[in-house]
Amino acid sequence: MPTPPPPASGSAREPSAASASRSLGRLAAWISDLRLAIVLLLVIAVASGIGTAVPQRETEALYHQLYDATPWLGVLQGDAVLSLQLDHVYSSSWFLGLLAWLALSLLLCSWRRQWPALRAALRWIDYRSPRQLSKLSLAETLTCDDAVAGLDGLEQRLRQQGWQIRRQEQRLAARKGLLGRVGPLLVHAGLVVLMLGAAWGALGGRRAEQFLAPGRTLELMDSRGRSELTLALDRFAVERDPAGRPEQFRSSLRILEGTDGSGPPDDGRPGAATPGTQVLREAEISVNHPLRFRGVTFYQADWGLATISVQLGRSPVLELPLQTFPQLGEQVWGLVLPTRPDGSQPVLISLASEQGPVEVYGPDGALLATLAVGGPAREVNELPIRVESVLPASGILLKRDPGVPLVYAGFAIALAGGGLSLLATRQLWAIAEPGRLHLAGLCNRNLTALSRELPQLLAGLTRQQA
Repeated sequence: MPTPPPPASGSAREPSAASASRSLGRLAAWISDLRLAIVLLLVIAVASGIGTAVPQRETEALYHQLYDATPWLGVLQGDAVLSLQLDHVYSSSWFLGLLAWLALSLLLCSWRRQWPALRAALRWIDYRSPRQLSKLSLAETLTCDDAVAGLDGLEQRLRQQGWQIRRQEQRLAARKGLLGRVGPLLVHAGLVVLMLGAAWGALGGRRAEQFLAPGRTLELMDSRGRSELTLALDRFAVERDPAGRPEQFRSSLRILEGTDGSGPPDDGRPGAATPGTQVLREAEISVNHPLRFRGVTFYQADWGLATISVQLGRSPVLELPLQTFPQLGEQVWGLVLPTRPDGSQPVLISLASEQGPVEVYGPDGALLATLAVGGPAREVNELPIRVESVLPASGILLKRDPGVPLVYAGFAIALAGGGLSLLATRQLWAIAEPGRLHLAGLCNRNLTALSRELPQLLAGLTRQQA
């Protein structure tokens, strides 16, 4: 008895392969759906608003201090804010996932819709009969003695107006504004580049705020801990209104190349470069006027008080560091100073401005004296105390964002694509037959303008023949 032939090896796999292909097609269609992209944009916008409302990249203690007693939106306490990564929204895994999802949606939309539309627009469509033209959105017929001469005149007029022409013996095809088809692709590409820049900046960027006193320097390290630049602060000034409230802060900076910007000055300025150290940039920064140098942006962010110079009795002038006292106020600095050689009978010296006044409190909180900066000495616990000067400190915010060039490039590409998208892509066809010239056209936008242009073209041809 003959054995039956074995089944074809590929027959069982073909249905499963076709089913998988259909599933992938449906998934791609869902991801590239315009409604999904709009929802993703709205969610990203809401997330960006949350990142603006919630302080970013602060210490965990600050979030517990802010939200444990009064939960954010009445719901989220400090632990919830931290667990949902709302303390670093723009670098959180869920926010970057949203960006990746939107980028994939735009890429699939470009691949499935915009690219085929561009390829279709690049192909010339050849209509051969007047009946085909009559089915288009706009169609006109001109009665003329010499239809071929009218076709020649139409070709000449269209070329003068910048149309691309493909001419055959009894017919022609023309198109204009083909760059408008490139616009949507550029918009999608620009948005993808922008999101790549935002993600790169969030993951690879660095941010630090430092208080720097005049005459001091700050080393800027790279990711490997090597010194890249040295930031030197020459002068810092606080501009105040007549009521004494700070209005503007200004810092005079020098950026040095080397690992040591301190040492003996050789140009009379504090913190001047030592021999062998090159000054790369000198600039003044203030609020809303940052300095950008080698990918690092220096912002004037805050101010503070660094040191106070006091004289105790007949002692030399002592320069002592100040620290903040949040329990006494938002911007209050001071230090605890003993008034006896054995460290007994301490007093609290506090001030809220480099201009003073300087207040001295005893252990029981009683005000013992008020000192003027640069004024005469006052006795406190039988010890003369004089405040010679107060040194303010500049709060400088340093940000390195490697994604900024990509963000700017993405904006530029998207804007260029948006501008090109405003261009209408127009197509015209004309067929000459004995005694008549048939003309028809299509337009992807502003069809009304093209409907007014066709009769004008035909009227011009009529005048030429007359």
